Amino acid sequence: MRVRLCFLRWLFTVTVTVVFAGVLARARAQEENGAGLVVSGQASTKDVGLPIYPGSTPHRDTAENSNAARLGVWGGGAGFKLAVLKMESKDAPAKVANFYEKALAKYGKVLNCTSGGANPDEFSDTRVLTCGDDKPDQGGTLLKSGTKEKQHIVDIEPYGTGTTFALVYVWAKGE
Repeated sequence: MRVRLCFLRWLFTVTVTVVFAGVLARARAQEENGAGLVVSGQASTKDVGLPIYPGSTPHRDTAENSNAARLGVWGGGAGFKLAVLKMESKDAPAKVANFYEKALAKYGKVLNCTSGGANPDEFSDTRVLTCGDDKPDQGGTLLKSGTKEKQHIVDIEPYGTGTTFALVYVWAKGE
């Protein structure tokens, strides 16, 4: 009986290991071929591609809400990825905006969409990022940089005597 029990444990362990290895191999093959799905209540500075403003803390609109999210579906050369971090600071919105104008510059021209920004009709290249219809809420600031395919966005709003801001990365690619 003892030998049989040991054999069954060994067989179970081997079976689980083989199944797990197969799942990992399929996941790796899908990733190498560019397919995936992400739904998460967490995001990092790496995901949004921007640093956290010094001294800022996570902001939740309500106790039940997360201050971050990652969503994505991609495969076959098309897809969508979104990463968001919502933060707050005791500093004034203008000071936070100045910090992020500098941080966004590494992705190219920084658009300030607060007062409409660049007109989409001014550009013949459809890859050029524009403000389009994007604008912040009253009293806020909306900054964008990157390309239409890979956008880095910072949405800054006054919050009491300080500021709330969302760091957003959007990747969208069609075939």
